[in-house]
Amino acid sequence: MLDSSSSEDTGGESDLEPQRKPDASSSAEKRETGPPGSQQLRSATPGSLAGKSTKVNSATDEEQEKRKRESIQKEEEERKIKLQIYVFVLRCIAYPFNAKQPTDMSRRQQKVNKQQLQAVKERFLAFLNGETQIVADEAFCNAVRSYYEGFLKSERISRMVQSGGCSANDFREVFKKNIERRVRSLPEIDGLSKETVLSSWIAKYDAIYRGDEDLWRQPQRAHLSAVSELILSKEQLYEMFQQILNIRKFEHQLLYNACQLDSMDEQAAQIRRELDGRLQLAEKIAKERKYPKFVSADMEALYVEELRSSVNLLMANLESLPVSKGGPDFKQKLKRSTIVIMEVQGLKSVAPDRMVYCTMEVEGEEKLQTDQVEASRPQWGTQGDFTTTHALPSVKVKLFLESTGVLALDDKELGKVILNPTTNGPKHTEFHRMIVPKNSQDTELKIKLAVRMDKPPNMKHSGYLYAMGQRVWKRWKKRYFVLVQVSQYTFAMCSYREKKAEPQELMQLEGYTVDSCEPRPGLQGGRVFFNVLKEGDLVMFACDDEQERVLWIQAMYRATGQSYKPILHPKNKTPNCRGGNQKLTSPISLDPSQRQAVEKLISASPCQFDHAALFTILQKHTLQHRMNDSFSCLGWFSPGQVFVLDEYCARYGVRGCHRHLSYLKELMDYSENNALVDPMLLHYSYAFCASHVHGNRPDGIGTVTMEEKVQFEAIRSRLIALLENQITHFRYCFPFGRPDGALKATLSLQERVLMKDITTPVPPEDMKKLVQRCLEQAAQINYSQLIEYAKIKVEHQVPPEKRLEDMMRLGELCIEVLQQNEEHHSEAFSCWPELMAEHAEKFLSLYRADMEAALQVQSIDSWNSFPLFQLFNNFLRTDPHLCNGMFHKHLQDLYIPLVVRYIDLMELAIAQSIHRSFQKETWQPVNNGSATSEDLFWKLNTLQMFVMDLHWPEPEFAKHLEQRLKLMASDMMEACVKRTKSAFDAKMQKVCKSTDSLLPLSVCTMFNVLIDAKNQCSKLCVLDSEQEIDGQWQQYHSKIDVLIDEALKDIITSLVSKFAAVLNGVLSKLSRYDEGTFFSSVLSFTKPRMDLADTYTSFVRQNQDILHRGVSDELYIETVFDQWYTDSMRAICVWLTDRLDLQLHMYQLKTLINIVKKTYHDFRLQGVQDSTLNIKSYETIYNRLTMEEATVAVKAGDGLRGISTRDSDVEDD
Repeated sequence: MLDSSSSEDTGGESDLEPQRKPDASSSAEKRETGPPGSQQLRSATPGSLAGKSTKVNSATDEEQEKRKRESIQKEEEERKIKLQIYVFVLRCIAYPFNAKQPTDMSRRQQKVNKQQLQAVKERFLAFLNGETQIVADEAFCNAVRSYYEGFLKSERISRMVQSGGCSANDFREVFKKNIERRVRSLPEIDGLSKETVLSSWIAKYDAIYRGDEDLWRQPQRAHLSAVSELILSKEQLYEMFQQILNIRKFEHQLLYNACQLDSMDEQAAQIRRELDGRLQLAEKIAKERKYPKFVSADMEALYVEELRSSVNLLMANLESLPVSKGGPDFKQKLKRSTIVIMEVQGLKSVAPDRMVYCTMEVEGEEKLQTDQVEASRPQWGTQGDFTTTHALPSVKVKLFLESTGVLALDDKELGKVILNPTTNGPKHTEFHRMIVPKNSQDTELKIKLAVRMDKPPNMKHSGYLYAMGQRVWKRWKKRYFVLVQVSQYTFAMCSYREKKAEPQELMQLEGYTVDSCEPRPGLQGGRVFFNVLKEGDLVMFACDDEQERVLWIQAMYRATGQSYKPILHPKNKTPNCRGGNQKLTSPISLDPSQRQAVEKLISASPCQFDHAALFTILQKHTLQHRMNDSFSCLGWFSPGQVFVLDEYCARYGVRGCHRHLSYLKELMDYSENNALVDPMLLHYSYAFCASHVHGNRPDGIGTVTMEEKVQFEAIRSRLIALLENQITHFRYCFPFGRPDGALKATLSLQERVLMKDITTPVPPEDMKKLVQRCLEQAAQINYSQLIEYAKIKVEHQVPPEKRLEDMMRLGELCIEVLQQNEEHHSEAFSCWPELMAEHAEKFLSLYRADMEAALQVQSIDSWNSFPLFQLFNNFLRTDPHLCNGMFHKHLQDLYIPLVVRYIDLMELAIAQSIHRSFQKETWQPVNNGSATSEDLFWKLNTLQMFVMDLHWPEPEFAKHLEQRLKLMASDMMEACVKRTKSAFDAKMQKVCKSTDSLLPLSVCTMFNVLIDAKNQCSKLCVLDSEQEIDGQWQQYHSKIDVLIDEALKDIITSLVSKFAAVLNGVLSKLSRYDEGTFFSSVLSFTKPRMDLADTYTSFVRQNQDILHRGVSDELYIETVFDQWYTDSMRAICVWLTDRLDLQLHMYQLKTLINIVKKTYHDFRLQGVQDSTLNIKSYETIYNRLTMEEATVAVKAGDGLRGISTRDSDVEDD
């Protein structure tokens, strides 16, 4: 029921109580049957231990019972307050005249709860495990993996979901921002724009997020909380505030009926009474001078004026509402009449086959006619509609017989009936006796019909009354009265005559009071009486029916707007089934106490309540309901809630400052309990209160109470602390920059709160110091949270390798935190970029202490810490604010000794490896050189790449490192070249000079080592072109370059010299056949073969093949061949020149022709250019051999046996 026993709202924090509260229910008193435990006290033995224990137990039980009674009584009081608030809310919803539901509010998104978050995690994990049918490339999978690991699994997102401030749109926006950064870093692809890639990735994300079921789709029938963002109907608003105030459905039905919410007239009259009461209250305050305490005494008179102005404004708003579409003109067509003719009975004088019909008309309107029917069955069911301006019209219905005569002009009238219907008349069909002509046989002629008159909107009641007054209706007489509403505040009691559109007499009811009265002796007519009274005037009314009097008094009570409620005689308090209710009518039976409770709730005067306190309770429960619904509201009310709260404040005079102060308190309570609240909402309410307290009149109210000022200062101090805490915990209050723009709005609000007044801005330095202090604390909080998240323990018993591994993992997390700060929060702090840099430095300084401790326990010869330097340096050198900052410089100072020591040790190790390796070198070919050279060049290149990958940020030291590594490479290469050259010389000394000797493969390997050194020199020994090259360095580099070139030159010369020595041996053997020598005469008798030429040709060809297979560089092979060929031709030419005066022996001629021709051919096949082949030496040789060949041909005929210098460029068969 409506008492506390029906309350469902038990426990919890008690609400503020208004000045007037309903009386406590007597149910708690009825339960007080005596002190608990009295039986135990009486049964206890005096002085015994059991007696003492019983006394203690009984006292405890009594105390518990007392607390229980107090708790129940408190709950009853709170329940009654909620019911009273609900009565006021019902009236605001039923007849609003100040506010409308806003249509321009931002649409809120649906919340993501814990179950949905877990489902989303499972869907993304299934995609990453390949358990879905969504096709994606590697780049998208990497983006999803990063989103899953960094966002979905984040503890901050779990907190955000728990706080109720996270929506599916937040999830989507974070992913979109993440992939936009990734896609921008991808290379351009012809024919595929990055916008297309983004759209495709977003579509795939949506498919993953939805999974098998579409979470974005609303159910077919949405719950009330799901449609709270829409414009709600009155029934939906009733249901919403039943939930907000914990009102049961049957309680709502009782109050709905008791308040007559379906009657707009009653609601308008209630408003008029309320406004009249507020005016009287203002006058009482001014008369008794019971003002609130203001900040200035001058505001007292202004306060009363503001009360009057607010009521006048409400009156104007109410007056502006239209009463009816026709307006206040009495001459309009007020009513629509409907006449339905059913049948006629008692028609006996007419033959059955004759045709009859009826006509109907309203005075002054067009006449209508029914169809013709046979007299035997006079039935129609015809309806006619008329409109009339007459308050008491005359309706005529006639029955006619169709004339059959040829000369008949008019049909015969059989009967008629004349009626004067009213709006209160019967609506059903009934028989009426007809007036028949004289001498008619149908004396019992009756017609069944119904006449219905619609009640126009401005006609509040009508009927016949006896009346007599002093100024109008001066004779006691029965008249037809109509109560007409001209406007919201103007009502008139009008008397009409039949067939008249204008009232005969009228009286405005403004200022009159209606009440029932006893019958007045001497007046004939009327059984029950009532009157309307005004100073100097009295009008007496009477009617024959008690219920009719009740209806008239009720209608006139609404019209007069009087505060006094008419009291009827107890026997007269009966319900009316036709119209409004004077008392409660409900299908639910109520006992007298419950009926009295309902009556007390609805009859309570609103002016007797502290509506500021009631509104605080209402707003608190409304916000609680809003924060618990299915939308991520961030503290914003729904349009329907805003509408009801606005209407309540305007109708019951809740000051705007009080409304926003209480709103701020509730919002800050939620914020302090880790719920997400939009700072823009806090900013708006705070700005309103600040403007009001400082006298800027944001709502036109110029008075400021001391209570408002004290509350404002308290809220300001509390808000400063709250905002400072949110800025300090910005990573956790606004995770991943969500809600969008909230951190920036918080900073703006903090700056606004720090203002002493509404005009003087906060000095920039003060705001900067506050933000700086917050960010310093944020660095410590973020790092401690990171340590806790990473579960890293800094203990001495932890192995150094594990500590270094932990520091590496912690360093990655630190960099991730700084990157997230830059990505999601840097825009909010864009006014103070140096403070964000200081925050990052402070954050890294905390890491530095742990890093140094971990590095100190590492072995002196351990180089496993270099990845840690690379990790941070690669991040810091790209950040314009952190590059070469404190942490970066300290990191460099920490690693400079390590880098130098590492290079020193590597230099020593490489030098030792060169010495040991060359001692054991077998000169077997390995890749481009030998095993020793390959190992050396790999080590030098790896060392330089390692130092290069460090990307040392300090230019001078970076230049020093590069120069040192280049110098070291030059020194190592010089040692390699010299050792290789020495080994080559030693090897060449062992090679014999006969035609049977072949070039060893190791010689080719040595040659390759020098060639590879030449190639590696340009990479390992040359500085970056961007660096400035001094003369000393250039001279040093030229030295190693020259050394390698000279070594290669010496090797080529040595090879060619060895080949030339073999040719000289062949030529010395031919010298034995010189003309005029002793051996020549002896050898003349022999027949030597061509073995000498063949062996030399085979020697040349085999060594050419060895060089081709063994030497890796074609250019150097060509150089060797060119020099070899040139030296060979020169040697032969010199040998022939020495024998210019001698004729060659036949054997000499044939051998030389064979050697020269095959040598020319072989070297041509090896790629020697014609310009080299046809040198002057070769031409001299060719001419001499041609001449000798001709001489032999003259003397000996065919002595050469087919050997000829002709076609020397073609190989003999």
